[in-house]
Amino acid sequence: MSAARRHIRRTAPLARPARLTLIAGTAVLSAALTACSGGAAASDAGSGHAAGTSQAPDTRISVNLQGTSATAGKPVKVTLADGKLKTVKVTAAEGDALTGRISGDGRSWTSNRVAAPGTEYSVEATDTKGGTDRAGFSTAEADKVNKLTLAPGKNTTVGIAQPLSIVFDNPVKDKAAVEKALKVSTSNDTEGSWGWLEDYSGKERVDWRPKDYWKPGTRVTLDADLGGIDSGTAGGWFVRDYRTTFTIGRDQVVKVDLDRHRLALHRDGKTVMDVPMSAGTPGGQKASWRGTAVLMAKEGTINMRSETVGLGDAYDKMVDSSMRLTWSGMYAHAAPWNSAYFGVANHSSGCVGMSDANAAELYRKAQVGDPFEITGADAKGTVAEGNGYGAWNVSWSDWQAKSALS
Repeated sequence: MSAARRHIRRTAPLARPARLTLIAGTAVLSAALTACSGGAAASDAGSGHAAGTSQAPDTRISVNLQGTSATAGKPVKVTLADGKLKTVKVTAAEGDALTGRISGDGRSWTSNRVAAPGTEYSVEATDTKGGTDRAGFSTAEADKVNKLTLAPGKNTTVGIAQPLSIVFDNPVKDKAAVEKALKVSTSNDTEGSWGWLEDYSGKERVDWRPKDYWKPGTRVTLDADLGGIDSGTAGGWFVRDYRTTFTIGRDQVVKVDLDRHRLALHRDGKTVMDVPMSAGTPGGQKASWRGTAVLMAKEGTINMRSETVGLGDAYDKMVDSSMRLTWSGMYAHAAPWNSAYFGVANHSSGCVGMSDANAAELYRKAQVGDPFEITGADAKGTVAEGNGYGAWNVSWSDWQAKSALS
């Protein structure tokens, strides 16, 4: 749902039998659920009963939320004065329905989820005698809206190390409530866990990674049922739901050996590339990271400037076959200017450089989400969880402990 309130054109229902009344401060529909009973009037008239001595059941309903500025973040409750409810439908203006359950005595219905802010809802109820009526209300606009960015993209195919990653625009105070609304389903019951961390941008982020690398062919779906959840005073309301799906592609792992100055691509356990390279100069900030990085994006030919990664005016050049591994600026790419060091020494500004031909081949064969397993002594540290997708550098038990529900 967008933050702005949805406005829909209302059409009068067929044979609408009642008008909206107010009873004890709650929106109530007057006797509109009365079941059809063709012979009731004649029977009463012939019986000689005084008017009002034999009445039909009171089938009015009341809705706990009312008016045009109802409080969001609460479940919707529909109550029947007498008799039993058969069905209740609560639908937002854009067509999204709130599911719910009827109480054991049949007198009330409560939604499973809460009402989202800035949203117009229609209510339709039927009782067990066939009567039907409708009501409506709108929730107040959100003072502040929290949005998010999802990765990977919808209907994409990614490598075996790709996590589900959500970055929030604003802080999230009630992490447990948000995490409960994030539902991951897979085609083969993959075991995994959410973990909260700080993104490299400084924003709050939550990632879902499997215990081990994904199995090729796994189909993954995320349903983020966030509409109506309050993320806190500093964060604001979520006003819509999100959904994304993706598929796991080939079983590929890129192994980077900083000590041997070699890069190898393994597919289904077999080596399909093994080429010389030169990584970051050891002993300072130009050194490469070790650990498992994940190919975040294939960016092609890009302009690389040293000042963007805190290295002054060391370089400013166009670089081919660029594959991003971290937010801090570590790439694998073509580096023909560094050819004298390929297979010999690490002598770059932090990236993994190869010849034009080898970089182009890796660029063609690699897929976003492939793990780059980087080993060796010539490193400045291990890739952090929020610097790209570094969750694989955390043990499984430590990762599970990062869940708000652990």
